[in-house]
Amino acid sequence: MSRLLMCPPDYFGIEYEINPWMRVSNQSNGDRARTQWKTLTQVLENEVGVKLEFMEPIPKLPDLVFTANAGVLHGGKAVPSQFRHPERQGEERHFIDWFTKKGYEVINLDPDINFEGAGDLLGFPDFWIGGYRQRSDISAYVQLSEIFQKEIMPVELVDQRFYHLDTCFCPLSGGELLYYPPCFDTYAQTVLASRIEPDKRFAVPSQEGERFACNAVCIDRHVVLPTGCPETMAWLHKRGYITHPVELDEFLKAGGSAKCLTLALD
Repeated sequence: MSRLLMCPPDYFGIEYEINPWMRVSNQSNGDRARTQWKTLTQVLENEVGVKLEFMEPIPKLPDLVFTANAGVLHGGKAVPSQFRHPERQGEERHFIDWFTKKGYEVINLDPDINFEGAGDLLGFPDFWIGGYRQRSDISAYVQLSEIFQKEIMPVELVDQRFYHLDTCFCPLSGGELLYYPPCFDTYAQTVLASRIEPDKRFAVPSQEGERFACNAVCIDRHVVLPTGCPETMAWLHKRGYITHPVELDEFLKAGGSAKCLTLALD
């Protein structure tokens, strides 16, 4: 059974502006956010069959709810995030404490490197893709490749609205890819085209890309994604995937959706 880490949105809100989606004047609705987050947990547990584990929410850390940015876990090792923005750096020790308590071998990158966890490092069984420029440094991937003994191909993210790789890139369990090409520079698009066959790549339309269609959670043949992405869902259905749309617009106000709210523990 797949396991995911989540954090209740008890203290979630727009308290600062560190990406183009965030505006303090466009505050999230706390009741709606809690309802949407609860619905997401129910879909994951009851319809997808995931086992969920939970972080304790902490006051004054509104983005702790986005557990994808806790770090990267693989083979019993955990590399915690080292956030670029001071507003999120207070989260780091809580994620490290959780990893340690759960028995992971915690390995830190060099302290001058910024790296934002599974928000920027995703991939397929035989190779991983690392996003850089917006939040994570390209130098992180040299160390991460050595730690996890994985081939990691860095790709440059060029649109500030899609500041993490997981906002525009979603590898699927069958080896296919959902992605939003304008977020990547020309070289990165060439790299992706060289490793993933054309009939396995789906370039989401702009309207759905901007609803974070790629910020989806894929578990086996299930894909949990934001509502309002009919073309993406139709392509997934043709590929034999079962889709689970969930309304998550309160979290989009902070630049996050389904994938940002979860961290794979397997």
